[in-house]
Amino acid sequence: MNIDVALDQNILELRKDRPELNKLHKRLRRNIGNAISDYNMIEDGDKIMVCLSGGKDSYCMLDLLLHLQKTAPINFEIIAVNLDQKQPGFPEKVLPAYLTKLGVPFHILEKDTYSVVVDLVPEGKTYCGLCSRLRRGTLYGFAQEIGATKIALGHHRDDIIETLFLNMFYGGKLKTMPPKLLSDDKKNIVIRPLAYCKESDLERYAEKMQFPIIPCNLCGSQDNLQRQVIKEMLQDWEKKNPGRLESIFSATKSVAPSQLADIGLFDFKNLKIEREGRIGAINVI
Repeated sequence: MNIDVALDQNILELRKDRPELNKLHKRLRRNIGNAISDYNMIEDGDKIMVCLSGGKDSYCMLDLLLHLQKTAPINFEIIAVNLDQKQPGFPEKVLPAYLTKLGVPFHILEKDTYSVVVDLVPEGKTYCGLCSRLRRGTLYGFAQEIGATKIALGHHRDDIIETLFLNMFYGGKLKTMPPKLLSDDKKNIVIRPLAYCKESDLERYAEKMQFPIIPCNLCGSQDNLQRQVIKEMLQDWEKKNPGRLESIFSATKSVAPSQLADIGLFDFKNLKIEREGRIGAINVI
């Protein structure tokens, strides 16, 4: 379907669902606003490079940031960037048409990282680890080229929780995706404006907005992912105990190093008793 026709049809459909859409949009705006405020993600004069993959999360992020750009008391620039990794079957015209229709400045980077990954990763193994590193390096470098002060990624609350358990189960570390990150070389700041947003809300919003979603399984390496196992486990927990995921996410924002076991975060070795006054005699029978 022509992208112009699709966007015009979206307007008609949205009018039918206006009350529910308004409620959902308001909740997502509140969540993204709170996350940006809590972590000082966006400042006056920032040039935000919004990484757009064509999936539901990045579409939602771009849409919400564009709305924020119109209403925020500060001025910031948005530039959408997509990395075309030359995956077989990638619909390369979808994003340019969509962004042109919106009037959003954008760049399409073309780099055949897909072939590199296929050549280096043994058969039967997932491509995701190497693919993400190559993608990250390309995007970090381009952000510096265009003078972007922040790189916005579309990871949401559920991604953060899943990564927490992935690191615990398979890496033996208590860490996850932070809402805001300074790159190792200290040349880029990464922000995750959707950090407080539930995936289910984003799915519903993307469906109602009828974004031209590009499937994320083009590489053929999505089966048997460890992340999918974790996702299913967490979804089962949430189904049996509603609110559990929000509780887990809240725990990542309320860390007590003295109640864990990391000697690098807390000085257990030099704990001292502090007592004032005379302690009375204790009778032992």
